[in-house]
Amino acid sequence: MSTLRKLMKEKGYTRIKLKTTVTNHLELKAKINKVEGNFILDTGASSSCVGLDTAEYFNLFAEDSDVKAAGAGATDMLTQVSLKNELKIKGWKKKKVSLVLFDLSHVNQALENHNAEKVHGIIGADILKKGKAVIDYKNNCLYLK
Repeated sequence: MSTLRKLMKEKGYTRIKLKTTVTNHLELKAKINKVEGNFILDTGASSSCVGLDTAEYFNLFAEDSDVKAAGAGATDMLTQVSLKNELKIKGWKKKKVSLVLFDLSHVNQALENHNAEKVHGIIGADILKKGKAVIDYKNNCLYLK
């Protein structure tokens, strides 16, 4: 067992295996409100988000937001927000998680153009901060506490 893995286990962290895609993104499986989805891990995304088209799939209650989203080449996108959701990534779980909903079709189109799998959303810095995240790039692992 690597020194980092041993240390993180001793500190009570949950180890989550990441998958590197053909586009060199890091992906993971996560559950929102007990429904599993495929997510990109994005340290540059300030908020975790899901596609507008997945609101029903993840049992989200969403309301319009004044905040405009920008990212991955798109700007001024209309958003919605969903409050008080449960997020589970392997054995790590948080309640009362807020999620931003916006049109992720441009993200998924870019992934499809490179023969990569579509995603339901993005795990961003908000969750990484809450989970005191440590990313082990060498071993493709995320640790959350």
